[in-house]
Amino acid sequence: MTTARTPADWPVTEEEARAVQDALRARVVLDEPGPPPGTGHVTGVDVAYDDERDVVAAAAVVLDAASLDVVAETTAVGRISFPYVPGLLAFREIPTVLAALDALPCPPGLVVCDGYGLAHPRRFGLASHLGVLTGLPTIGVAKNPFTFTYDEPDTPRGSTAPLLAGDEEVGRALRTRDAVKPVFVSVGHRVSLDNACAHTLALAPAYRLPETTRRADALCRRALGEASG
Repeated sequence: MTTARTPADWPVTEEEARAVQDALRARVVLDEPGPPPGTGHVTGVDVAYDDERDVVAAAAVVLDAASLDVVAETTAVGRISFPYVPGLLAFREIPTVLAALDALPCPPGLVVCDGYGLAHPRRFGLASHLGVLTGLPTIGVAKNPFTFTYDEPDTPRGSTAPLLAGDEEVGRALRTRDAVKPVFVSVGHRVSLDNACAHTLALAPAYRLPETTRRADALCRRALGEASG
C-alpha cells in the first residue's frame, strides 16, 4: 500500500478548484478514437472514504482486456484533500488515485473511472481531469446520470440512448445486461464516445458494472478497512 500526499499547491477553496478546472478543461482531447476494445491493458480506479477519520483509499486494478484476468493491482491511502462539494469531487480523489496509478508495475492502458468525464456540469469530471494530468486515455462509467436527462435504452444488452444536457450529448446510457438499469458512459480524454461504450460492454460480460469497477471497488474498500482498522 502506497501513502499518498496532497501536493503543496492543491486547491483549498471552491474558487481555486473551479479555476483549475477552467484551465485544464481546454486540454481535453476529444478527436482520438482510443485503444481498440479487447486489446492491451485496461485499468479500473476507484476510491473509498472514511470521513470521520479523514482517510481516503484508492485502488488501481489492471486487467488484460482480452481475458479480463488481473495483471496487477495497487492501493494508496491518504488524507482527504478537499471538502465535499458537488461537481468538485475529483479534488478529493485525484492525489490518492495518482499515487495508486504511479505504483503500478506496468502501463495502465485505458483507465476506467467510476464516475464522469464530459457528463459533468462543468464538462470536466474525474475521468477528464485524470486523463489530462496523466496523458492516459480515460473514460467515465457512472451508476447514475447525475443531473442529465435520457430516454430509456431498448431492453437488449448493448442498447444506448443519449445522455443530454439540453440538446448536447454529454454521454450515453448503455444497457450492459438485458432489461437491467443502464450505466452512464462519458468520454474522459483521448477516447471517442463510441469506443468508450464498446469498451464498457466488453468489460461487462456478466454484471451491470464493468469488471474494472467491480474489482477496484472491492480492493479500495478492503484497503480503507485496513487503514482505518
